[in-house]
Amino acid sequence: MPVPERPVVTRIAPSPTGSMHIGTARTALFNWLYARHTGGTYLLRIEDTDRERSTEAAVQVIHDGLAWLGLEPDAPPVFQFAQADRHRQVVEDLLAAGRAYRCYMTVEELAAARELARAEGHAIRSPWRDRDPPQGANLPHVIRFRGPMDGETIVDDLVKGPVRFHNSELDDLVLLRSDGAPTYNLAVVVDDHDMGITHIIRGDDHLNNAARQTLIYQAMGWEVPAFAHLPMIHGEDGAKLSKRHGAQAVGEFADRGYLPEAMRNYLARLGWGHGDDELFTDAQAIAWFDVKDVVKAPARLDWAKLGHVNNHYLRLADDARLTGLVIEAMKRRAADLTSDLTPRLLAVIPLVKEGAKTIVELDDLCRFAVARRPIHLDGKSSSLLTSESRARLSRLSAYLADEDDWTPEALLSRLRSFAETEGVGLGKFGAALRAVLSGGLPAPDLASALTALGKTESLGRIEDALSRPQ
Repeated sequence: MPVPERPVVTRIAPSPTGSMHIGTARTALFNWLYARHTGGTYLLRIEDTDRERSTEAAVQVIHDGLAWLGLEPDAPPVFQFAQADRHRQVVEDLLAAGRAYRCYMTVEELAAARELARAEGHAIRSPWRDRDPPQGANLPHVIRFRGPMDGETIVDDLVKGPVRFHNSELDDLVLLRSDGAPTYNLAVVVDDHDMGITHIIRGDDHLNNAARQTLIYQAMGWEVPAFAHLPMIHGEDGAKLSKRHGAQAVGEFADRGYLPEAMRNYLARLGWGHGDDELFTDAQAIAWFDVKDVVKAPARLDWAKLGHVNNHYLRLADDARLTGLVIEAMKRRAADLTSDLTPRLLAVIPLVKEGAKTIVELDDLCRFAVARRPIHLDGKSSSLLTSESRARLSRLSAYLADEDDWTPEALLSRLRSFAETEGVGLGKFGAALRAVLSGGLPAPDLASALTALGKTESLGRIEDALSRPQ
């Protein structure tokens, strides 16, 4: 009778050593999607063995990044450092089984062994691999894995296909350092086994580790998880992503005004896709995603495409939510905020959000509506207030004061009617009206700008401008 497949368990395993990189975010997304697609479980492990850099603040960055992305794990996180005794016990088991040995090489001997191995074209082999430990002395030593000398280790990668490693090229890796600290490759294997991880989905910079980790699994008699190594994310120029390409950390994307649902959609398309679909819901991504469909080639971060995706989600977003996000952006950018900020933003955001690619751009498009009276008129705006335009704006103000239906449609009709009454086109007074309403800041069409400001504020700004000395 066939053994039933284990339920899928994936994990994201970042180190709390700084900001959360966008590549880590995509790895988290793919683990989350695959777990959701298969009805499995998605877990978090904090690899906090670097005690100097693994601060509470750094750990919080991980939690905040995953929370913002909407990719929080299905259970409380596992902290790797807390499992150190378990890691050491596994090393004792490997020693007892003859699959590990104590290595007493000095620093100088290790350097010489490396030179010899390099010259002979094989991985480093310690002379203590086949020696008995020295008697009567507790000398400093590490514990190494006793790897096979010949044959191959095959990593049947779900993305790259079978990858073969000659065992002669895999060194006897250190399992425990001389101070008793477990090494990365050991700790990862033990933790993944104990957490019941069935699928290890991570960046392809870990592919070489997969062979060494496979050997440890086999030595312990444990089932080897399925591996899937994701291609790296490059900049638009095809080079490895770096600071010169712009934002790299999740927090930077949030500060620049991208929405988490847009980031999930866009990141899903970096290395994976469903036909020609560019825009899709989380539910669709979950239904369609299979890690086997991830491409082998590196993905490229395309800012224009990200802007397009984010604009799509801005247009779909609830205006009250966008108002809160714009207020946060204004505070970060040290804006001089009016007391009635929320109602003004609720009025203007529906009228301008289609033209914004980010919350920061939406902030810029809303600034005219929240400027304090009397608003500052830049040089160009002031130059439009000629004697003729002042007189016409005065008549327009009186004409608009009689309008009770303060909507874009009604106001556009009112503006056109006024132009006919004046015997001129809208262009004869439109620029001056825009200037006194916006002070030279970006603003939508005149009817929408008037609607966003409301009747009292609109007429007040016209009055302020007309009271300025020429």
